[in-house]
Amino acid sequence: MRLLLIRHGQTPSNLKHLLDTAEPGPGLTALGQEQAAALPDALGSEEIDALYASTLVRTQLTAAPLAAATGLEVRIRPGLRELVAGDLEMRGDDEAAHTYMHTAFAWSAGDVRRRMPGGETGAEALARLDAVVAEAHDSGARTVAMVSHGAAIRMWVAARADNVDIDYAARHPLANTGIVVLTGSPDQGWRALLWEGSSLGPHPHTPDPEDPTGSAMPTP
Repeated sequence: MRLLLIRHGQTPSNLKHLLDTAEPGPGLTALGQEQAAALPDALGSEEIDALYASTLVRTQLTAAPLAAATGLEVRIRPGLRELVAGDLEMRGDDEAAHTYMHTAFAWSAGDVRRRMPGGETGAEALARLDAVVAEAHDSGARTVAMVSHGAAIRMWVAARADNVDIDYAARHPLANTGIVVLTGSPDQGWRALLWEGSSLGPHPHTPDPEDPTGSAMPTP
C-alpha cells in the first residue's frame, strides 16, 4: 500500500506554538484554508483510493478539498488525532515543547511504557495509529491519504519506517500540509519514499550529543 501522511493546514494555535491537542480543536487560518485548497493539485498525480482524517476539526477541514476533488468520503478516525499533550495542553514554552517531543521520540525508540505527563503512553498512541493504518490496508486500497498531525506523523514514521531514524524525524518538522509518502504493509513493514518532497536515500544523520531528539518546536 502507498500511504500518504498529510499534516493539517495552519491553525491559530500553530502561530502561537501552542500544544493544542484536545478535541475538537481550532479551525484553519486563512492561510491554512489556502494550503488545504492547494492539496488536490499537489497530489494530482496520486490515484487516491481512500481518505481519512482525525476527529479534530483542522484535519477534516484540510481533507475537505481533497474529498471534493476525488469524490471520496472522509473517514473520521480518533486513532489519527494528535499525541495527547495531557498536562502540557495549551502550553507554548520551551520546556513544554522539549518534554512533549522528547517523550514522543522516546516512544519511537521503543520506550512505549513512558507516559506523556497527564496523557497517554507510547503503547497507546502507537496502537491507535497502527489500527487505522491496518484498517486502511485491509480494505484493499492501493493508495491511502491520511490527514493527521505533525507530532503524531513524525513519531509514527520514526517508529515504523525502516529508513527513518529518530534524529531525522526530530530535525525535520513537517510544515502545514507537509506530506510523508511511504510504501509497505503492517506485516512487511514500511519504507519512507518522500519527506516533504525530499527523497529518503541512505545518507547518514549525526545526532547532536547535547540534544539527541532535536530542539524543533512541536506544532501539533
